[in-house]
Amino acid sequence: MKIKVKEVEVSVVIVCMNNLINLFPCLQSIITQTQKNDYEIFVIAYLFSGRNLELLKSKYPDVIIIENSEIAGFSENNNLALRQAQGKYCFVLNDDTIMDMPVIDLLVESFKKEPRASFMSPKTVYGDGRLQSCGRPPINIGTYLLSALKMWKEQKTRSKYINQVGIFQSYNVTGAAFMVKSLVLKELGYFDESYFFCPEDIALSTLANKKGYKCFVNESVTLVHLEGGTAKNLQSATYLAALKGMTMFLGNTFFKKMLIHGIIFSEFSFKLIYWFFNISAQNRKSNLEKCCNSLKVLFLNDAPKEIFSRHYYNIKFPKH
Repeated sequence: MKIKVKEVEVSVVIVCMNNLINLFPCLQSIITQTQKNDYEIFVIAYLFSGRNLELLKSKYPDVIIIENSEIAGFSENNNLALRQAQGKYCFVLNDDTIMDMPVIDLLVESFKKEPRASFMSPKTVYGDGRLQSCGRPPINIGTYLLSALKMWKEQKTRSKYINQVGIFQSYNVTGAAFMVKSLVLKELGYFDESYFFCPEDIALSTLANKKGYKCFVNESVTLVHLEGGTAKNLQSATYLAALKGMTMFLGNTFFKKMLIHGIIFSEFSFKLIYWFFNISAQNRKSNLEKCCNSLKVLFLNDAPKEIFSRHYYNIKFPKH
């Protein structure tokens, strides 16, 4: 007698760095709000303590847990589950998100309404209801420069890719929450693991666009994202890894590399001078250290993972 294997339509993939305060409300909201029963949930238990691992297994026995005790970034951790996922769609989700509507069901329905879509994202809002993201434009050296000059802010821009109504075509996705056809994701090679913590989501959807795949957003589907909760205690390390990742993404030719390095060097040199003379002594040391470390990133050949590891161990094991 053959045992019928459960067909899976959606594989939910969540990376959690030993933070049940974020994870448990996220999981509970998925279970409470999702009406369909043909889905699976993967949790990558990243650097989990033994106690937290047992609590997760006890409270959510149906969750598929992948343990990882090695230093790894967002790309690597997600790929551990994405390569095992059985669903027709994969839903990549941050652990600091909360659903107050059936987001998974609605995104699947959105694919059926828009057959051109390979990616489908919800609108994300902060905990107080303010808009965080509703579509993303192409990201390039021009947008980075305008952002550094405070002349462009993604969330407040209205264009054909951003802040439209209903189901509309975007360009990039945000790694906090997006659904993608599994076959498309496999063809794209999953997340690029040379990135550690940003901008692997932009790199993935930029590659998708170049290959002819389309990203869409359903503005009527809303997800709460408590931004900063995923790696709150490690921001000094993740920031530098993200900065290195952004220089890699934007500086993909020699000319562009020189250009983006020049922009970042000018930006942080100005900040270095400004912070030295215009902030209190209490905040000066940490800001100047951040600025100097950011400038060092430009001259290091280290990969984002190496940069993160060095600063992570400084946080965990400070020198006395």
